[in-house]
Amino acid sequence: MNLNPYQKLLKRKRKWTPVKMTAGACKEGAEETILRALALRHMELPVGDFITDALSSEVPDLAREILLSNVNDEINHDIALGYVASAYGVDEKAEAEALRLKAAWEAHPDHTITKALVAERAIFFVLLPFFRFNGDAGMRTISADISRDEQVHVAVNSLVHTELGYNISPSLDKLRKATINWVMQPLGEHSDRYLNKKFWLDQSDNLMYQGKAPQLAATRAARMPAFFEHANTNLPQYA
Repeated sequence: MNLNPYQKLLKRKRKWTPVKMTAGACKEGAEETILRALALRHMELPVGDFITDALSSEVPDLAREILLSNVNDEINHDIALGYVASAYGVDEKAEAEALRLKAAWEAHPDHTITKALVAERAIFFVLLPFFRFNGDAGMRTISADISRDEQVHVAVNSLVHTELGYNISPSLDKLRKATINWVMQPLGEHSDRYLNKKFWLDQSDNLMYQGKAPQLAATRAARMPAFFEHANTNLPQYA
């Protein structure tokens, strides 16, 4: 049986259930930026809403099943990142600014599929490796699981976006830059590239304009959580 591209992507998905975690030690120097990155968890459900909105319009019929599945993933991601925020704590000022950014993304006039594509490809794909390189054990595990989902989401949204002939406006790119600049603003120049602001801004630009970020290739060696460095409550549950 020949599968269409959307069916092939659906077969790649794996169900997982977020679990509550306990906070551990994050890399020194990353703390404030982690709080800002965590605050952007408020973007997860709007991205799901962008896709739901798109489903009421002209998306290809072949894409509907996987787009619905992707909306459920965003709910899962929101729960998982909510557990991280509960364990690690939040910064109220960062939370308020993230909600203002969320409102700007929701109000932007580009098509909702386009907004979801840009948010996932050039924002989330930067924040997830940031958690992997600088966060605690629980953050590393959750970011690995979310990354696996997001790879499928970006592939699907790219296909739909191309099939429908949409374009990314300069103003949406400007909003993308403002969003990632705000998250990484507490970082400066640093000999550790994973604590270097320019390194992360460059990754967002690379993902936006080239669709890839070779310097993040180390995240392919995604460690699955080792049982000896986690409490049982921190281990994800896989179907």
